[in-house]
Amino acid sequence: MAVKRITMEDITGLDYEGVAEALSEFTREVVASAGAKGVVVGVSGGVDSATTLALMVRALGADKVFALVMPDSAVTPPEDVKDALSVIDKFGVEYKSIDIKPIVDAYLAATGENPDKRSLGNLRARIRMSLLYLYANMEGRLVAGTGDRSEILIGYFTKYGDGGVDFLPIGCLYKTQVRMLAKHLGVPPRIAEKPSSPRLWPGQLAETELGIPYEEIDLILYGLFDLGLSPDEVVEATGLEPWKVQRVLELHRSSEHKRHPPPSPDPKQYVWRYRATRA
Repeated sequence: MAVKRITMEDITGLDYEGVAEALSEFTREVVASAGAKGVVVGVSGGVDSATTLALMVRALGADKVFALVMPDSAVTPPEDVKDALSVIDKFGVEYKSIDIKPIVDAYLAATGENPDKRSLGNLRARIRMSLLYLYANMEGRLVAGTGDRSEILIGYFTKYGDGGVDFLPIGCLYKTQVRMLAKHLGVPPRIAEKPSSPRLWPGQLAETELGIPYEEIDLILYGLFDLGLSPDEVVEATGLEPWKVQRVLELHRSSEHKRHPPPSPDPKQYVWRYRATRA
């Protein structure tokens, strides 16, 4: 029996006003249940953080949203900072901009190390996480993560970096859905359609690093995780090359540890069975 063809319309054909209101209600519930005064959002100038910022303002009001812009002047393009500030201005939230280069330099000076670009890039992400929590703790807020479902499922985030957050308001949306929601919420088109990049090192682009465009990644993820198709059925349903499906599967499998709490030994097996015998 032939597998039904999957198209981008199957993924992006949503009522985005309904989605925006549902995610706003989710946000209000999370913030209220924590007794928090609002949220802190790291704004990079990319589509995910811009959409998260817009959604948080819709859900909570601009007065309960604080934005941090955290470029590293050694690697962050000036246009990203400009885009971040333009979105912050559009949605009218209070913000602070902190160049993290001196913090990165202090780590390197203290350790005396010269790490490879991936290790250094992940350090940048973890420095940003620590600053977000500094301001969240000082002001009684939650850290609203900016990761989307595509990134989460393939592990395209830094563990305890941009993955270190209190909740993920757009974590149920694929990248292509986020772009559509961004436009619905009033994010400028140039940012909504901007090529994704964590900007952890010079010239880094997500799709170049992954080797597959997000439109194809999302088709594969939708087939595997929403429709429950086998890899062979995803190939048939999408018309994509088998290696692309296998690539996405491998990214998912190899990043499994990122999506779960750290493993801890079961005390029944590792502790109480060794109870000392009393004399």
